[in-house]
Amino acid sequence: MQRAIEATDLRKHYPPDVQALDGISLEVEAGTIFGVLGPNGAGKSTMTRVLCSLTRPDSGAASVCGIDVIKHPDQVRRAIGVVGQKHGSDPNATGRENLVLHGEFHGISGRELKQRVQENLGRVGLIDAADRLARTYSGGMARRLDIAMGLLNRPKVLFLDEPTTGLDPEARTEMWRDIESLAAEHQMTIWLTTHYMDEADKLASQLAIVDRGRVVTQGTPEELKRGLSGDTVFVELVENDGEGFAQSSLAGVPGLTSAEVSGRTLRARTADGAAVLPALLAALDAHDVRVASVKVSRPSLDDVYLRYAGRAFDEADTGPNAVAA
Repeated sequence: MQRAIEATDLRKHYPPDVQALDGISLEVEAGTIFGVLGPNGAGKSTMTRVLCSLTRPDSGAASVCGIDVIKHPDQVRRAIGVVGQKHGSDPNATGRENLVLHGEFHGISGRELKQRVQENLGRVGLIDAADRLARTYSGGMARRLDIAMGLLNRPKVLFLDEPTTGLDPEARTEMWRDIESLAAEHQMTIWLTTHYMDEADKLASQLAIVDRGRVVTQGTPEELKRGLSGDTVFVELVENDGEGFAQSSLAGVPGLTSAEVSGRTLRARTADGAAVLPALLAALDAHDVRVASVKVSRPSLDDVYLRYAGRAFDEADTGPNAVAA
């Protein structure tokens, strides 16, 4: 299978003591949506900037479309499209004017530029809004304009760095459809960074989970979840477990393989959630730990992250070992 992206032992350090990339290696097959899932500060954006030739790594090697990103950055930039975390459009220009200007940056002009602008406005559903100022666009429309700009040079690889951050649920769902359409209809390789579990689960055909500048595991979302046998029991406590009573009460409960408590949330792993639930609740009650609600579920990507990163996903953003994005 042809590789669209290859990275070997990428490292990047920012003074005084931030190891943004700590030996990352991965391969991305052409024509896939490759998800990079991790909390804020995991190193996703730094890795994206290295692959887009916008940041030089301290060591390691990387190629995009078979082009060395360090030796031939200009060639890499001609082969890719990039949609960053922040809007790349000029708010005081129309959608059409933004696309024309972006095309001119790529050396496209004349009839070809006019054709590509119209083609990409139609692709992202902005024909009717093409001659409105970009500052009048909704958040979802502005992100679609960013994608249209990223597609103007007909890239082989499209980099989407946190493309749905800040969008409302309806706009996020529309953006998901746009991304799936690009991959399915145009056989484009899409690099998608995200800190949303549901987004990675829905869109990625291959997934790398990153934490503290490292790839902790990778595979398809289903493969990663199947790798965790058994059930997860979620218990919402009435009060924060500040004294550790909930955690200690579970020490003698048979059938639990692990248990973690964060604030008011208790998460336990077991081979059979239904079988172990009565003993678990009885143990909490015996230690006067009050329960608000209980749920038993099959493994999720959050469970995968917890297993391989050693901490819950929602704790990682503010953890003491978080690194720069």
